[in-house]
Amino acid sequence: MTPTPLRRDAARNRERIVAVARDLVDRRTALQLNDVARRAGLGVGTVYRHFATPGALLETVAAPCLEDLAAHGERALADPDPRRALEDFLTRTVEAQVTDASLAPVAAASEDALPRTTELKAALWSAGRVLLDRAREAGSVRTDLAFGDLVPLTCAIAHAVDVHGCAPDDRIDTAHRYLATLLGGLRADTTPSAG
Repeated sequence: MTPTPLRRDAARNRERIVAVARDLVDRRTALQLNDVARRAGLGVGTVYRHFATPGALLETVAAPCLEDLAAHGERALADPDPRRALEDFLTRTVEAQVTDASLAPVAAASEDALPRTTELKAALWSAGRVLLDRAREAGSVRTDLAFGDLVPLTCAIAHAVDVHGCAPDDRIDTAHRYLATLLGGLRADTTPSAG
């Protein structure tokens, strides 16, 4: 079922709400719908008509990033080189984490406010699992590496970049350095020997 298109004024209001929310997220300010309404110059009821919860608004802000990552995951699945495909996927994921402040809280949430968010996250996780399985089967990465390890490891890189206090222009370069170290440790030939 196709949603009913918004009237022009309602569409403008929605765009204004999302733009204000994007600015607040980028400043690392918690989204409160009353605050968003005030900053957008709209009534609180207007904001609540578009977004029932701050979570729904945050997920809307994060949606373009999630859509991009899911599409990137699909493209990575088409790469015939399993190691390159996994590394490319992880690189894009870390870049997104250090450039889009909405991604981490939405990705980490145990429940989603919007069905579209659930779909995008499922596509993203599915691509990541398949890419890791392919790389493991090809002998490109450690056999003891589980998909559940990748999420906290990539999140740790993004957190380290945040803690490091890099200038905005240096965030990607710093993330790439940290990721290169992680990827070196994931190689199959680095698996620790027993005893």
